Amino acid sequence: MPPSDTFTAFLGARQLATGDLSTVARAAADADANVSIFNDATGHPVDLDLRFGPQPAVEAYLARSAPTEPSSSGKGRGRPRLGVVAREITLLPRHWQWLAAQPGGASATLRRLVEEARRATTSTDRHRQSRDALYRVMSALAGDLPGFEEASRALFAANDAAFDTLVTAWPADIAGYVRRLAEAERAARPDR
Repeated sequence: MPPSDTFTAFLGARQLATGDLSTVARAAADADANVSIFNDATGHPVDLDLRFGPQPAVEAYLARSAPTEPSSSGKGRGRPRLGVVAREITLLPRHWQWLAAQPGGASATLRRLVEEARRATTSTDRHRQSRDALYRVMSALAGDLPGFEEASRALFAANDAAFDTLVTAWPADIAGYVRRLAEAERAARPDR
């Protein structure tokens, strides 16, 4: 299962479950305690209201976190039915002059430049996102543990040997989860 589809639940330093959100929600509901749930891909905590059971909690979470469609009602600038949204940007006069001279106009040129930049930085962005996810989880689960600061520095310095040595001192479930996320972070490095 790819990290984007998996979640992990912890009760203190003990890992309760890893898997899809429904599986993790059932384990969290069975624990009947304050459980921390993380999205493995983003490292963000997942807030489930388990008072009415795991399935309603998952459905409510998915409804809250679903991407919203731009409103097609009302007349505004842009082309809302196509997903085009008008926003303001500020540029220097020389930038506006250059954009005005480009074929297709300023909007088409800006869209092209953004797409080119997105393609050029895809691997860097993927690595940054996986590293940030790992750091979020480390902060939440191990922020008070010995060696956290040093492990954080090793993470951002890409010093894998030091990182692995430092997390070994942490509780086994936390260390195992952090190592699993570290593998994804290492695989996403642009130099690989």
